[in-house]
Amino acid sequence: MSEGADRREARRFTMSLPMRVLPREANRGHELDAHTRDVSYRGLYFLADANFEVGSEIEFVITLPQQVTQSGDVNIRCLGEVVRIEPTENGRVGIAAKIARYEFMPAAATAA
Repeated sequence: MSEGADRREARRFTMSLPMRVLPREANRGHELDAHTRDVSYRGLYFLADANFEVGSEIEFVITLPQQVTQSGDVNIRCLGEVVRIEPTENGRVGIAAKIARYEFMPAAATAA
């Protein structure tokens, strides 16, 4: 394996999907709107205007729109861990997170 080689365990797909980062009990923050840059079944990379810490637990809902599902919007609620943080030129932060667990939710369900 060459230096700087891709260490991903699953193929990533470049997709800008709407997502909501949910507040955790520990930080009692506000729900945060963000968009993915790429996604796989094991993890994702997204851009946000918020501070995160490597190793912190993160809960989020990704919305697969009707154009992707060919039926209706599908929400996927995920629990994961932040594995990398990168500053970007526009002042936002790039966050890479691995997905530990996920569940499909009805599109009408609201995150609590």
